[in-house]
Amino acid sequence: MSPSEVSPTGIEGLDEILRGGLPARRLYLLKGSPGVGKTTVALQYLLEGIRLGEKALYITLSETQDEISAVARSHGWDLEGLDIFELSALEHQLAQESQNTVFHPSEIELNKTTDILLARIDAVKPKRLVIDSLSELRLLSDTALRYRRQMLSLKQFLSVRDVTVVLLDDHAQDGGDLHVQSIAHGVLTIEQIESDYGAERRRVKINKLRGVNFVGGFHDSVIVEGGMRVFPRLVASEHSGPYEPGIVSTDIAELDALVGGGLDRATSCLLLGPAGTGKSTIALQFAVATAQRGEQVLMCLFEENVKTLLARGESVNMPIRELVESGKIELMQVDPVELAPGEFVHRVRERVQKTQVRMLVIDSLNGYLQAMPDVKFLNIQLHELLAFLGHYGVVTIMTVAQHGIVGQMNTPIDLTYLADTVMLLRYFEQDGRIRKAISVVKKRMGLHEDTIRELKMSPAGIRVGIPLANFHGVLTGTPVFQGKAADMLPET
Repeated sequence: MSPSEVSPTGIEGLDEILRGGLPARRLYLLKGSPGVGKTTVALQYLLEGIRLGEKALYITLSETQDEISAVARSHGWDLEGLDIFELSALEHQLAQESQNTVFHPSEIELNKTTDILLARIDAVKPKRLVIDSLSELRLLSDTALRYRRQMLSLKQFLSVRDVTVVLLDDHAQDGGDLHVQSIAHGVLTIEQIESDYGAERRRVKINKLRGVNFVGGFHDSVIVEGGMRVFPRLVASEHSGPYEPGIVSTDIAELDALVGGGLDRATSCLLLGPAGTGKSTIALQFAVATAQRGEQVLMCLFEENVKTLLARGESVNMPIRELVESGKIELMQVDPVELAPGEFVHRVRERVQKTQVRMLVIDSLNGYLQAMPDVKFLNIQLHELLAFLGHYGVVTIMTVAQHGIVGQMNTPIDLTYLADTVMLLRYFEQDGRIRKAISVVKKRMGLHEDTIRELKMSPAGIRVGIPLANFHGVLTGTPVFQGKAADMLPET
């Protein structure tokens, strides 16, 4: 489809889903419950037309011009150039004409309303038209048959004019009017999901768009100052970027030895263990070593705040602050209550494609899980995200905190099948001291050690001990060391 045959919406993300915009000179239905943002989307579409030099007409049967102007002011929009025709002007004209007829006004109201609207359209000759909303026209009709005839006549009237039409409809609780959906060239739905805690969430779906291979499914969206933003559902197969294969190391010889020399590019690593075993610190070591080699790193923090992370990095002798100040490491604080999962994935995608991020750290997936409506959706979305990152050669480090401290551990979500490498961290007791152990239980590419090593954090940095052979019961969650104390790392 050539650019001249497409009518861009001007809504960030939505045009990507629509493969450029709405096919021009067609009729569309935008439906959703009251309050989901239909008026905002309609105004964005019309204002984009004005920006492109097209005439735009907004016919409002449910809101006044003052209410529409208030919506525009809240987004900082200037409505100059937009022709708005509201119901109050239409009702005044109907009242005058009803004085000249012997029939009751209700018997002629629908036909007269339609005639006035069509006359206004012919007078303005818009390239873009919004009618808000069909609910008002539906109420004016005595029967469903009469309403459908009016809608069919409206489509026939508009089809011979060079205009792209968007009809708004609040009638969405039971699926909406199937007749209108059948005559429309495309149908778009906006939904609002209420949660027990936190802000409501919106999502957009293209139900139908004739002749366009649009991106199907639900797409998260938000309304912010400036209008609606849509975050297209990630389809990993549509993206790829060149990268050089290689190994990413931690610059700690013993730790690299555990994973067979380092992590391969375009792979993912899952750090699994109870709280406090050092998962985040190991992830931070990967990030710092990568940034020190001159590569871009993105760290997404779901639980820990930025100040705490910087302090923790400095406590183990990592130059995290200077790497953040230089821009080599970007820290993204994520609030899972406020941020939709689709928006998070979109932010990651932007960083990878625009700033050439080569390592992504998600700390932790427990927080990511809180942003998802269901565990199964996290599996699907994370699978697509990891595939996308793999196409760009990004190394992904993820942490998951298991429930419990010692004994049998429970994992809130099993993602070990998705990760290419799985590192297991555990507490163990030796001579009355609590110590930490680290091992690698899975690596898809290449060999790795099947041993267990002691892990210790100190002001000098991360230290990893020699392989410890005399361990028993590691996989039970309560490992027991029966070797010599001399094999343990010294306290200093």
